[in-house]
Amino acid sequence: MKDYFRNMSFEKNDSAAPIRAVTDARALRALAHPIRLALIEILSIDGPMTATEAADKVGESPSTCSFHLRQLAQFGFVEEAGGGKGRARPWKMTSIGLAFDPEAAGNEAKIVTATVTRLVRDRQLERYRAWQVNRESYPVKWRKAAIDNEFAFWMTADELDVLGQELETLLTDRFRERLSDPSKRPDGSVPVELLTLGYPMRGLEGGDDK
Repeated sequence: MKDYFRNMSFEKNDSAAPIRAVTDARALRALAHPIRLALIEILSIDGPMTATEAADKVGESPSTCSFHLRQLAQFGFVEEAGGGKGRARPWKMTSIGLAFDPEAAGNEAKIVTATVTRLVRDRQLERYRAWQVNRESYPVKWRKAAIDNEFAFWMTADELDVLGQELETLLTDRFRERLSDPSKRPDGSVPVELLTLGYPMRGLEGGDDK
């Protein structure tokens, strides 16, 4: 399972570490909190910032954000970016991108991974609903450019796996550097969220689990 953060990430870059695969149950539990997920999102998209700056973006108090940043730091998700003291210390991601693999995890990790996944997807779908509500407030060119499609195909599991890898390669190869290097962002660009979901629409006959 490739999470939201993975979809916006890059494998190798001078200013970032490789994508982090999260399989440890304790580290997964540290992620299972909406404020911590929000902090990871804004640090991934906007870059280093202090607890006070983060508080303005996530709608929480600086002390609350400072506490959750320290919790994330305990499990290596964030680290101090250098400079400042106390809540004036800037924080940054240790890697831009998180990957979850529930099939490779133990039973406890599977349960927590499912919880984290639901929290992440709920946040993403809430942003989508907000876009729908506020769509008319955007310029026409953005309303026309927005993607809102649904496709249905007959596919094998192998074909779906290959398609997912091809889409990931296309997107990350084309846009991945813009997260870490603001100079690569063209004028007029803004953060855009693109969700790619692919799953069987029906149950499998015969209970095939291969």
